[in-house]
Amino acid sequence: MSSSQVTGIRPAGTRALLVELRSLADVTALHAQLKAHPLPGQIDVLAAAGTVLVRFIGRRETADAAARIQALDLTHADAPEARTVTIDTVYDGADLAEVARLTGLSEEAVVKAHSGSSWLGGFGGFAPGFTYLTGGDPVLNVPRRNSPRTAVPTGSVALAGEYSAVYPRESPGGWQLIGRTNAVMWDLDREDPALIRPGDKVIFNPVRELVTTTTAAEAASPSSEASSPTSLEVKAPGLQSLIQDLGRPGFADLGVSAAGAADTRSARQANRLVGNPAEAAVIENLFGGLEVVADGDAVLALAGAEIPAAVVSPDGSRDRPAPLNTPFALLDGETLTLGTPFRGVRSYLAVRGGVTVEPVLGSRSTDSMSGIGPAPL
Repeated sequence: MSSSQVTGIRPAGTRALLVELRSLADVTALHAQLKAHPLPGQIDVLAAAGTVLVRFIGRRETADAAARIQALDLTHADAPEARTVTIDTVYDGADLAEVARLTGLSEEAVVKAHSGSSWLGGFGGFAPGFTYLTGGDPVLNVPRRNSPRTAVPTGSVALAGEYSAVYPRESPGGWQLIGRTNAVMWDLDREDPALIRPGDKVIFNPVRELVTTTTAAEAASPSSEASSPTSLEVKAPGLQSLIQDLGRPGFADLGVSAAGAADTRSARQANRLVGNPAEAAVIENLFGGLEVVADGDAVLALAGAEIPAAVVSPDGSRDRPAPLNTPFALLDGETLTLGTPFRGVRSYLAVRGGVTVEPVLGSRSTDSMSGIGPAPL
């Protein structure tokens, strides 16, 4: 990569690099190169308007990557497979008149400018399926609203600055709304969940009304794991209890964060104590208060925060301490209770055999930001 393309490479913590580039075209080229040919230890890459954030598994890989990135030749970078995505759009957005005023065009001319341009998927946004589209008619360069909306409807077609986008779900937002579509921007049942990927060509097709079609849902594939005769009933989740594993890195460019256990070392330790693989799902509890009852005999382990824990008999007549960092039995009908930690904030409860929930994008983690994965307990 020539020095004219990279304007800087900065550390972002100890395991990531922020590469600053001269143009969006250079960003797209570097992003495509790193997706097609990951650097040693690379676990995620996220493009933005003028930067690419590259995350690595360790400090050594991060330190070695700067020189490798500087030496890349983007003039021969692999281009992503280009697709054309057509979005049927009804142009009746709440801000259409305001966009017409800001651009000095009629509303009809705004529609013609937006639908007459071929847009390009630039980079992922703040939510799964939200892709910043570039390359439209420059006349549509309008500022964001002075007062953002607290809730923008799903499927809203919008403008902000030089970009256009479709809101994949209801969320707050300050973009100018010019239309709406019923195209599903994010669908985990598709092989590629994002309807628009970076590098895709996007065409907005004006229509008078939107036609909704339904298709037979694909049959859900059965879990590859054998079902366990043991289950845990959650009597109280405490302040927050989530299902977590080691996360789902590699999807940041689609607006999906890595998620995963906040304290991966403790999650791994809890799994190791009960004989699970390190990547098995566990229960991550914040500030105690969790109560679970065994339906069948189970082997559990607690790691993480130093916390008082007890096993209570089915009739509540007696209890015994539940040890930390040691496997222990929770027999049929017994209840495990977690008190308030006196050191640390998160506890990790592992169950021999793992917590069986369906993986999403290869992970069983709850992702509160992206809204995917198991719901909080």
